[in-house]
Amino acid sequence: MFPKNYLPRREFLARAGGGIGALALNALLAEDAAAVPPRVGAEGANDPLAPKKPHFPPKAKRVISIFCFGGLSHMDTFDPKPELVKQDGVSVAGKKEFDTGGRSAPGKLMKSPWAFKNYGTCGMPVSDLLPNIGGCADELALIRSMRSESNNHVPAVYHMLTGSILAGRPGLGSWVSYGLGTENQNLPAFVVMTDPRALVGGGAGNWSAGFLPSNYQGVQFRSAGLPVLNLKPPSGLSPEKQREQLNLLHQLNDEFLRERPQEQELAARIRAYELAYRMQSEATEAVELSKETAATKALYGMDKPETELVGRQCLLARRLVERGVRFVQIYSGGGVFDQSWDAHNGMVANHEKRAREIDIPVAGLLKDLKQRGLLDDTLVVFHTEFGRMPFTEGGSGRDHNPKAFSVWLAGAGVKGGTIYGASDELGYIASENVQTVYDLNATVLHLLGLDHTKLTYPYSGRNMRLTDVSGTVIKPILS
Repeated sequence: MFPKNYLPRREFLARAGGGIGALALNALLAEDAAAVPPRVGAEGANDPLAPKKPHFPPKAKRVISIFCFGGLSHMDTFDPKPELVKQDGVSVAGKKEFDTGGRSAPGKLMKSPWAFKNYGTCGMPVSDLLPNIGGCADELALIRSMRSESNNHVPAVYHMLTGSILAGRPGLGSWVSYGLGTENQNLPAFVVMTDPRALVGGGAGNWSAGFLPSNYQGVQFRSAGLPVLNLKPPSGLSPEKQREQLNLLHQLNDEFLRERPQEQELAARIRAYELAYRMQSEATEAVELSKETAATKALYGMDKPETELVGRQCLLARRLVERGVRFVQIYSGGGVFDQSWDAHNGMVANHEKRAREIDIPVAGLLKDLKQRGLLDDTLVVFHTEFGRMPFTEGGSGRDHNPKAFSVWLAGAGVKGGTIYGASDELGYIASENVQTVYDLNATVLHLLGLDHTKLTYPYSGRNMRLTDVSGTVIKPILS
């Protein structure tokens, strides 16, 4: 137990200092204490992850994010370019309209290696890479005019998933759980499933709580076995004895916190212990797929080696949102080059491998959510950090292109069968109804009943928000 005269370093400095510096430090401490939500166990206070009222009636209650790391090529998936077919093989050397950013030697314009077909009653064109997702076209709101602010993977991923090209900002899922809490106190509010073969660029910084209290950071789940390592207690430790240990730990920590309420990282650690204890039963049940029918597993592609991994993740995502998890994020690809969608070395081999892994599972997720009635209040977001160039890099690959790319949304509040915005005739730059990452994130929050200008957190002398000082809801894609 901490002695009564124990002082944390910041509190000691605040009491011992003098002059303007001490006044500033005291002001910062007061700001920190005021900014942090009430802690568990505080008299009259609520759990910060308890369900919270949105700003206005929401269309969506939860989100499943499917992120294609590396740069999914829009011209080869959702944005056909007949002009590229006509100009296939034309050199772009010396053409000033193409800014390669110094990243690659000027190559030649390259048509898509895949044909496009029109799908659904809406007639949405989707390439032969993704025929099963194409079959869900009437559920999709496709945005073809996205732009990013960075040509490099890590800052571009941070930009898409945290709203800033700089590290250290809260992830989208963290903002959502901060704004809405969770519907199930026995599971995390924000769950992440990465590609187990290689980690996404920027790693855990993409699902970090950043400057928000650490209660809101993402919890990484494994795709097989125990969802979280060390979740089971040691053999020989009974539930009663484990509960006694946690109660003692809580008592000691609570005594310390009662005198120092600004020490919220410790309060968050206490909640993490309690959540882990409750997860021992519910999380284990949530990831247990043996009770799912063979037909359901086949719908997600779990009966095929190339789709089993992503199929398992997508099925887990459905089971988690079904049980009240607020935000689930799945990553397709990690690492560099052919470990992800980063098709520098060759479009065909790279994108065919990645597309085979996700096409059936993602389509299965949309179909399963719809048949269970979950798509009515679940938002699915399919995104990437940037697109690819319309000309070759080296022989048959494409370089990064932050000037144009495509994303789509489906589910709650989304106008299915919609195509909004456009890139130019070669797919080089977004040219019609240009949308930014801030606009996309503002739209996701809007569908959850959150006004992105009001979802703020005081930090470093200003009210911070996911969309910074930008962002407009993309209303034409909303139902």
